[in-house]
Amino acid sequence: MTESTGSIYSDKVCIESKLQPATVYYKNGKIDEIKLDYKDPNAVDYTGLSILPGLIDTHVHLNEPGRTEWEGFETGTKAAASGGVTTVIDMPLNAIPPTTTVPNFELKLKAAENQCWVDVGFWGGVIPSNAAELKPLIKRGVLGFKCFLMQGLDPDFPMVTLPDVEKAMQELETENTILLFHAELESGEGCSHGDPEKYSTFLSLRPDKFEVDAINAIAELAPKHPNLKLHIVHLGTSEALPTLRKFRNQISVETCFHYLAFDAESIPDGAVLYKVVPPIRSKQTQNALWQALKDGEIQSVVSDHSPCTANLKEVEQRNFVTSWAGITSVGLGLTVLWTKAHEHSVTLPEIAKWCSAGPAEEAGISKLKGSITVGKDADFCIFNENEEWTFDASKMDYKNKLTVYNGMPVKGKVVETILRGKSIYKFGNTFSAPEGNFILGRK
Repeated sequence: MTESTGSIYSDKVCIESKLQPATVYYKNGKIDEIKLDYKDPNAVDYTGLSILPGLIDTHVHLNEPGRTEWEGFETGTKAAASGGVTTVIDMPLNAIPPTTTVPNFELKLKAAENQCWVDVGFWGGVIPSNAAELKPLIKRGVLGFKCFLMQGLDPDFPMVTLPDVEKAMQELETENTILLFHAELESGEGCSHGDPEKYSTFLSLRPDKFEVDAINAIAELAPKHPNLKLHIVHLGTSEALPTLRKFRNQISVETCFHYLAFDAESIPDGAVLYKVVPPIRSKQTQNALWQALKDGEIQSVVSDHSPCTANLKEVEQRNFVTSWAGITSVGLGLTVLWTKAHEHSVTLPEIAKWCSAGPAEEAGISKLKGSITVGKDADFCIFNENEEWTFDASKMDYKNKLTVYNGMPVKGKVVETILRGKSIYKFGNTFSAPEGNFILGRK
């Protein structure tokens, strides 16, 4: 399938929150018609496989320009496509320069030209010195902005204080945009002099309180700017859920695959591939995050794909304090969630909602993407929900094949990915030419 006009059929098409027989027709890359309970003899037949909306990952670090030894648009978007992801939103940091000014953004757009296997949108960044840059960045096409309430790992992307946040909110409150928070606020409690090989030492350095305090601070500011959408990235604690519940109409929330797949009790000492911030917490926390998803208190699940080179991850040193914090994972999420779904009585349409509709709403592209609906892009993920296999990092498309998911027995395999009606990936690392477009501006 190379044309952007055609039709597909399955007895399990994810439409209106359930899997049902349907033929989906698309024309010029857009879904044109859906016939339920009808099998068109001319349609490409995927009987026995599930047809899901193309997944959307709104939390991906592609590292280009400037840090292409970590990742890049080519390898990162190929990895995304191999997992049924048809749209990624690139984070503004861990590249040189960061996306904090329009000239910097232009450099990123230039670097990405003809290198994207999926559609790509972009977040801008809020740092202490760039309030005057925010509206020009919106005009140029960023979908929203990310800021850190605690200093991250990128020295070119400094944290903001609460007065900085207030200033940014004032600048953005009349715009069609969203402000994303890395929600950790250092309180002085994250101190430990324990063994750096022990995961418990790392946990003590980044306690739940950091997340809770940050989210409480954001919640205090939110009512002053009621028309500005806010979003919490990579929620790792369940202790902030009561606050988020109260502000559900203004503050959206994501969590990540790793918080739903792993728990602190199962992480071996020295296993630094599990290191991420906020940290992977207890099994009790994990169960609460799953429940919050089912209850609609968390709206999306994303990768927080944050790769690095082997020398930064320091696998052999086994030091949780000095190792790079980040997990390589874009494109793995659907299979990871489906593997764990039976433990939490979760259905495939629920996962599609968390990995397609929720992220589309956050990014402001729900008129284009996020569900199999007439008028939206013909983006599809063809999924074999029954196949059991094992993740093999050596066969993944990442530039650095360091991932905690290597060797994980899983259930469910993406067999094909379709972007705007064109087949861009088939299992076995068969890719089309790069078909990805830039998504500039909320729709």
